[in-house]
Amino acid sequence: MTAAATKQKTAPASTAAPVKARELMEQLNADAGKLNIWVRTELNAPAQRAWFADTGGASGVGKLATGRVAANQIKTLPCRWRWKDYGPFLERIEAIARRADVSPIEFADRQSILLTNPGLGGRLQVTTTMRTAISIYTPGDVAPAHVHSANASRTILSERGGYTNVEGERCEAVRGDLIVTPNGTWHDHGNDSTTPVIWIDMLDWPLMEVLDCAWVDMDFRGAGEKSNAKIQKSVHTNGYSGRLYGHGGLKPTFVSHQRGWGQNPDAMIHYRGADVREALHGLRDEKGDPHEGIQMQFVNPVNGAPVGTVMDYAAQLLRPGEETLPKRETCATFMVVMEGQGYTEVGGQRFEWERNDIVVMPNFLWRHHVNTGKQDAVLYTTSDASLMRNIGQYRAQGRTLDGRVTQLVA
Repeated sequence: MTAAATKQKTAPASTAAPVKARELMEQLNADAGKLNIWVRTELNAPAQRAWFADTGGASGVGKLATGRVAANQIKTLPCRWRWKDYGPFLERIEAIARRADVSPIEFADRQSILLTNPGLGGRLQVTTTMRTAISIYTPGDVAPAHVHSANASRTILSERGGYTNVEGERCEAVRGDLIVTPNGTWHDHGNDSTTPVIWIDMLDWPLMEVLDCAWVDMDFRGAGEKSNAKIQKSVHTNGYSGRLYGHGGLKPTFVSHQRGWGQNPDAMIHYRGADVREALHGLRDEKGDPHEGIQMQFVNPVNGAPVGTVMDYAAQLLRPGEETLPKRETCATFMVVMEGQGYTEVGGQRFEWERNDIVVMPNFLWRHHVNTGKQDAVLYTTSDASLMRNIGQYRAQGRTLDGRVTQLVA
């Protein structure tokens, strides 16, 4: 040990009054802020309380903090959009488009409304990872071929749902159909019927924006094409992927299962609403899940995994009078009512619903559903559960009839 070190060790302690460290550090921030620097003076204060620690009710979960740590902090809020409220806007858009000198598709890409969650500061998203647009296409409309980094899907609300062409497979849709367009797949949409068509677009754009990998390419050149073509040639007829993969437990070996150039994209492009309803109603006499009723997940038939690596899709049936037990998950969930009427309680709020109504359930708020009608209720959900599972962050809890909180196996 050096003499200097020895001297320092034996020196008497300072008798000066202790400084107010936090105040002095805050004073430093006056200059540090000019350099885009912040001298830390606060504890972490996440909007989401620990899932394992908060076993109480809805209060306290998702409460925003204050101070510099919480600057610009956002949290998805429970919300409902009624068909009777948003439907008229679609009708007005269609009426304008029908008389327009230039189609809105030409200057706005789509004829649609976008849903905004009141907790996300006006951002064009319904949860922190998902964006929702509800589109209406007039007869003869075409959305030109394009490809993007976002994963997307269409859930058809109108009785006839136009068509979507994905990598050369033409999908002619009707109400209740789900058509997926994995990232990296070229696709175009259109309406060649005589009546307007309406569908819900779900995309993981907000996640792509956070990752700084949001892009779109409109310069489609099909095989032998020398310039941009608006519509893909139909290489595969309507129902192609259904014929390949629509027989559970059997996978064809004579075709490539790759769609576009994304990573492990779903091979099944078109899920038929009629098949979904048949499967749900065929199981309606089963006990089902106490927290979900009769629920079925949309999966990739090639590997049995969820349809998407980010968004997870499911359909569930609630029988007349059925009430599910409370549940909460670390994923956010978007729900659209395809059949029936009832209500959902989420985060201590009650949302009545009927056909085409939409409810968003933020992550880890307690929620449960009740079918108040005389017919079966069918609900379609889209969540970011796939993402949460893939990054090791999916958790779920349920409540028993006596109020105990239990950990649910994913």
